[in-house]
Amino acid sequence: MKKLFRVSTVAMLLLALAVSFGLWGCSREPATPVAPEAANVSVDRSATSPSIRGVMNVQERYTTALMADPDVIGTATTIDDNGQPAVLLLVTSDRARRGAPTMLDGTPVKVLLTDRIVAMKSTGGGVSHTAKQTAPIKLGTSGGWGYDLANGYCCAGTLGSLVSVGGQKRILSNYHVFESDIVSGGNSRISATGDKIVQPGLIDVSCNAANAQTVATLVATRSLPNANVDCSTANIVSGMVDATGNILEIGTISASTVGASVGQLVKKSGRTTGLTRSKVSALNATISVAYENECAGGAAFTKTFTGQIVITNTRSGFLAGGDSGSLMVEDITTNPRAVGLLFAGSTSTAIANPIGQVLSFLGATMVGN
Repeated sequence: MKKLFRVSTVAMLLLALAVSFGLWGCSREPATPVAPEAANVSVDRSATSPSIRGVMNVQERYTTALMADPDVIGTATTIDDNGQPAVLLLVTSDRARRGAPTMLDGTPVKVLLTDRIVAMKSTGGGVSHTAKQTAPIKLGTSGGWGYDLANGYCCAGTLGSLVSVGGQKRILSNYHVFESDIVSGGNSRISATGDKIVQPGLIDVSCNAANAQTVATLVATRSLPNANVDCSTANIVSGMVDATGNILEIGTISASTVGASVGQLVKKSGRTTGLTRSKVSALNATISVAYENECAGGAAFTKTFTGQIVITNTRSGFLAGGDSGSLMVEDITTNPRAVGLLFAGSTSTAIANPIGQVLSFLGATMVGN
């Protein structure tokens, strides 16, 4: 999701994406951390498992009624202490815990007493993910193609993380954040290798690139529409980017990666919603996503992805317009491993490319400890 800005009215708009369940592409709360490790690791936690899919249906059917209690702050599909698929209920009081159902339509309910989950947005006194940083910049910040201006709009996404390609350190983000302008239309140019990648993105500097700083230069790979990943990279400008790959509010990450699993706790640092946490809700998804070939108004194409990661995104609390390009990592404090590259979503669901697919496409490795 890249963030969109209308020049004439100085107002942000969301890029509309027509997808099977309303995904957002570019830009055009926090979902609830869940599920402890199961006792029985042999249980199938994949999206193709009939038992997991059945529990998801039960969970969704009862969520509205359960969350009418203000002390019930979330539901999920999880694995309980007996290794069985179950509905997870997150509560903030003993009263709510004692009053929780033990079964829903024959499905067991697991109750987790937790502090209230708070959205880590860029508000007064916090870490700003949209401000112009002092170099060397940290990632998880606003950024994008330096010419992302067309048809009366400018755009921005997120500079996600650092990767290494052939020993060269590059910023990793999405194709639709760095290089999706492939028609000579509203700005009379198309993206090309060597173009400037700026921080913050144009939407956060009143569409004037002179108010941003060039932190990298584009390496156009044109992952879309033919590849199964929405990714792009840019060579860092010496001295402009923290060489450790430090990500705002996450810190340094691991050089190794980890595969996704249902119930896995994840977090991301992005331009719009900052540091947010959620859970993986499904795997192996086939998803159709609509794109525009410019910041706004360019000829569109639709891409169907397979094998994608689905993440809970209740009320856009995990991912919103402008967060495209964010790296999704496991939700641990020190050196978390990358899980996926976020690129699309709706107000209830977020989508990520598995990080292994991204790195394989780019011939890259993560920069980290």
